[in-house]
Amino acid sequence: MAPQSGILYVTMQPQPSLPTLQFHDWYNNEHGPSRLRLPFIQNGFRYRASDLSPSHHEERPEWLAIYDVTDMDELIREPYISLRRPPIQTSRERDTMKLIKIDRKFFDLVDSQQASAFRMLEDVENAEMRNVMVAVSIVPLPGKKEEVDGWYREEHIEMLSRIPGWLRSRRFVTATIEGKDTIECVALHEFAPDNGLGGEKLEAALNTPRSKSVMRDVVKQMTRRTYDLSYTFGPAPRDLSTLSSPFASYDGQTKTYPALGGGTSRGAIESYVSTKDGVTIPFKIEGSTDPHAPLIVLCNSILVDHGIWDAFVTSFLAQPQNQRYRIVRYLQRGRSSACGTLPITIDVLAADVVALLDALRVPCAAAVIGVSLGGATALNVGLRYAARTAALVACDTSAKSPAGNSKAWGERIAVAEQQQDAESAVGGDKIVGDQLADMTVRRWFVEDSYDDDGGAREREMQRVRAMVAANSLEGFRRSVRALFEYDMQPLLPACTTKALFVVGSRDGLLPKSMEALAAQTGTAGAPFRVVHGAGHLPMVEKPDHFAAKMTEFLAL
Repeated sequence: MAPQSGILYVTMQPQPSLPTLQFHDWYNNEHGPSRLRLPFIQNGFRYRASDLSPSHHEERPEWLAIYDVTDMDELIREPYISLRRPPIQTSRERDTMKLIKIDRKFFDLVDSQQASAFRMLEDVENAEMRNVMVAVSIVPLPGKKEEVDGWYREEHIEMLSRIPGWLRSRRFVTATIEGKDTIECVALHEFAPDNGLGGEKLEAALNTPRSKSVMRDVVKQMTRRTYDLSYTFGPAPRDLSTLSSPFASYDGQTKTYPALGGGTSRGAIESYVSTKDGVTIPFKIEGSTDPHAPLIVLCNSILVDHGIWDAFVTSFLAQPQNQRYRIVRYLQRGRSSACGTLPITIDVLAADVVALLDALRVPCAAAVIGVSLGGATALNVGLRYAARTAALVACDTSAKSPAGNSKAWGERIAVAEQQQDAESAVGGDKIVGDQLADMTVRRWFVEDSYDDDGGAREREMQRVRAMVAANSLEGFRRSVRALFEYDMQPLLPACTTKALFVVGSRDGLLPKSMEALAAQTGTAGAPFRVVHGAGHLPMVEKPDHFAAKMTEFLAL
């Protein structure tokens, strides 16, 4: 028997004592995303009532949330029910919910009709679309449900479909899993923001002889509410505009950091996305609090975490013209040993960037910027997923794996394997260790970094060294294979994505090869820039210079 689909339908009225930011922060960044991570919950939407009077009260709640569910039985099973109790349910959630009048209902889907103009709002390409929802609840008199069904099916939906802007009508009935004797019929009618609600066609639909007969002789209780779409959930928290207080999920995988007063810090969210093959990709998003702000994606080199971008992000966002951006950085596959069963290639790494954009509901990034292996990833995203990024910046990288790359990296794996006694602090995962970290940092940084800026760059170099040393050995073994054999050169002439190639002036032979790479990209070549005095990680050694080049490029 096929699973019964339906909806989780939740109305909410916060008490006046509940701070507005706390309410929205909890719902947008904690409650909603945790539901969207369940495979049987297809989507989630928050609506705000548009039919409120100045003296509205809790009997006409202001907020509505709707989640489409593929199998209603899952709502009375684990793991869903575990979300509603400790330890997964946090103290913030319990404390917040005490200050909200909440009415949760389950409804089974009866039928659905839609116009050709209807689009699934949960699809990321429709992230900027909005709709208006008219929700009609009918409790029929005993034995009269079939008459309600017949009225909808034979007359009413067809007449509603004549209203300008009508997109879809779905009908639901009290879910079997509720086990209730009283039946409630709910119809959700979706319209474009520019619509004919309140016009003559709606009046005609409501005032037919049959409509009047149903309301008089069939309906025991009826309510009609009108809502505007307020927020669409994704499986990852992303709403920087509502951060109200520091928060950590029960497992520590999601943390939020509100901005401190006086502009001394930026608000940020740290959380994760899950790829189609089940790999967890941790990320950090910060910057503009505008939920529609353009997003820049930063892709790391191998063996480090996203802390390599710290100084660059600070410098970049310090410029007024850049404060309109959000920035997301993440940990590539291979930072830990939990990197899935797929062979790690630059195609897999590019698909991970797309998975991140999908989870954050970003149809098209403003730019994907990467260095080294991350540079190859950024280039691959721009070549293979041109619709998902407006620009790419590839730093200190190649479009084709250099000859001897597999041998050189194989030797580095062997160096790390010599330190078999090295273990991480968590879980006993073998790590790369100090010997390879020393070799790597000496190769990546120029000599001037050792005794310049009063030791600032030396400290930064040691910070990167610690990142390398702490990388999972197994993750390194797996992810480094992405560098063994790849070739994007045949795709370069057809590149339509706005591109920039950047290199540290003292990064070996790369300045020469990257200048040639830039010339091969697109029909007329792409711009090429050199960060003077930098080695393999120019955003670390020369963050201000690197930020200036990004600012200039993005302004073009």
